[in-house]
This record gives sequence, C-alpha cells and structure tokens, in this order.
Amino acid sequence: MDLSIAAILAQDGITTGAIYALLALALVLVFSVTRVIFIPQGEFVSYGALTLAMLQANKAPPTALLLIALGVACFVVETIGVVRRPERRRHWPRTLALSAGRYLLFPLAVYALTAHLAALALPMIVQVTLTLAIIVPMGPFIYRLAYEPIAEATTLLLLIVAVAVHFAMVGLGLLMFGAEGSRTTPFSDASFSVGTLLVAAQSLWVVVTALVLIVALYVYFDRSISGKALRATSINRLGARLVGIGTAQAGRLAFTLAAGLGALSGVLVAPLTTIYYDSGFLIGLKGFVGAIIGGLVSYPLAAAGSLLVGLLESYSSFWASAYKEIIVFTLIIPVLLWLSVTRPRVEEEEEE
Repeated sequence: MDLSIAAILAQDGITTGAIYALLALALVLVFSVTRVIFIPQGEFVSYGALTLAMLQANKAPPTALLLIALGVACFVVETIGVVRRPERRRHWPRTLALSAGRYLLFPLAVYALTAHLAALALPMIVQVTLTLAIIVPMGPFIYRLAYEPIAEATTLLLLIVAVAVHFAMVGLGLLMFGAEGSRTTPFSDASFSVGTLLVAAQSLWVVVTALVLIVALYVYFDRSISGKALRATSINRLGARLVGIGTAQAGRLAFTLAAGLGALSGVLVAPLTTIYYDSGFLIGLKGFVGAIIGGLVSYPLAAAGSLLVGLLESYSSFWASAYKEIIVFTLIIPVLLWLSVTRPRVEEEEEE
C-alpha cells in the first residue's frame, strides 16, 4: 500500500465514520434518556434514503401513508387513555383537539403536500426538507406507541420491544420499497484536489454536516433549558419528575432528534452507496459499535469511536475485504471487556 492509496482509504473511512458518528450520537441520546437500546435506528437511515430516491424519481413515497397510519394509531391510544383516566376527562376536549392536530392533521397535511409536489421537478433542498418532514415525526409516534406505555419497564423488556420494532420496520420497508436498491443524486458533482488526493464534494457535505450537528448537539445539551432537562432525565428520572420535568416529553424529544439524525444520515449516505430496505440495520450496528466505545453515555467518545470504526472498515476492505465486517464487529469485544472491568456494576432500580 502506497501513500496515495492510504489517503484514499482514509478519506472513505472518515466519510463513513461521520455517518456512523451521527447514528452513535442518536443511540447514546435515546439510551441515556429512555434506557432504550434503539436497534431500529438504522431503519430511519434506509427510510430517509429511499424516500428521497422516490421523490427524485417523481413518485409519491409510501412512507407518507405510513406516517398517517402511525398518527391514527397514536390518536386511538391517546383517546383510550383519556377515557380510562378519570382525572383527564375534565380536559378531554382540549386534549383530543391537540392530539387530533398532532397525530391526524399534521400527517394528512404532509401527505397532501407530498402528493402535490411529488410529480414536480423539485430543487434538492425541497426534496430533502420534504423527506425529513415525512420521516422525523415517525420517531415520536413510535415512542408513543411502543415505548411510552412501558417507559418504567426493565431494560431487557425495552430491548425486546426494540427488536420487535426493528423487524416490523424492516418488513414495512420491504413492503413499501421492494427488494431493489436505490441511489440518489449527489448534492454536488464537484471535486477538489488536495495534493494527489481527489476529494469529492459529497464527502465534504457528509463530514461538514456531521461536525455541525455534533457541535449543535453539544451546545443544545450544555446551554439550552430543554437540553439540560434531557440531561436531568438521563441522570435521575424520578428526580426529574419531582422538579416538574416531563419524562414522557423528554422521551418524545429524544426519539424526534434520533429520527432526525437517522433520516439525515440516510440523505447524506444515499448518493455514496446503493441503499436497500434492510441496509440501515448494518449501518446502524456499526454506529452502535461506536456508541459502545463511548459506553453509551459519552457523546465525544461515541463520535471518536465511530470515526475509528469507519477507518477500520475502510482499511480492512483493502487488506481483507471478505472479513471486514467480522473485524469491525470484533472490535466490540475488547471494549465490552474493558468496560466490565473498569466500571462498577450497578443494579437496575426497581419501582416500589
């Protein structure tokens, strides 16, 4: 391997590592706030990429219909909750009106806008915005249906539900998009020469976007009131409730941010590789390896670990392409052994 090949592999590793970093940050965020190891995180990547591909092909994406179905299910759950809880019946008109706006009117508006604009030649920024408007609300909708009713359950039960949600989303992905993969148009076809290395503008888009989002997340959690509330929820859920922080709202916000990071990752990676309905699972697992390196608690370590995963995958594809996945996932073993030795064992809190 000469220096030019090493530089090309480093560029590919940094680009893919930036995508894994976004997913790792989303996994750390969701776990720290809700204790959910969010296995379906990768499905938002494939949903985002394939939705954008259908918009670019001037087709109405079926994910808009899925958003309506999830919204209807959430509205039904909210209505049942109002009926079963006497203390909420006094405010049922206002509660149901807010629920109808959030779970029915908004998805219908997104669907109508998508159906109207899908046949038009839209600018890239409009296509990306419409994709995010379809995919991002699925995060809090899924939290409301699958996780909020069991928010106080054990971590094992939450993991089992995450596996079930993953299989459901993969099956729906096959139903909506079919078995064929898609690749989207790059944000830019330009390229830049750095010495003997040719850097694609799309790779710069990925890296710069990842850096901006990482900095934005740091500022959000360190400076804003809602970010500090999320941090408080992750440290002590009971204490957060006692001081008036809504843990249910914190969970919905965490899932909203996670869905946004996943969908944006799909939009960024789709021009670089062909995405299939189940491609997100493998991408999400590599982000999970990066999150594990950060102990599922540290955002900087998760980002650094994801960059390491991207570089390791890139160089492994050159030296031993048949074993690159094995090499990447084997990295998790020494990390887990180290964490088990250096961290004290903490018993999970049980509700009295």
